Amino acid sequence: MKKIFAIFIAMLFVASLSLAVVGCKKKEEAPAEAPKVEAPVAQPAPADNAVPAPAPAPAK
Repeated sequence: MKKIFAIFIAMLFVASLSLAVVGCKKKEEAPAEAPKVEAPVAQPAPADNAVPAPAPAPAK
């Protein structure tokens, strides 16, 4: 029984060393999709008959 236990422990040791050297392959995660953001609403072009902004007051 001791011989079987020793062989089992030896195999477990070899398996753990091989995993330590090679490592487990990680499954590649798919890139998370960015939340869909709606495009900002385009502002309408200024009309030709728009009133111009008032001129700035002269400095004193």
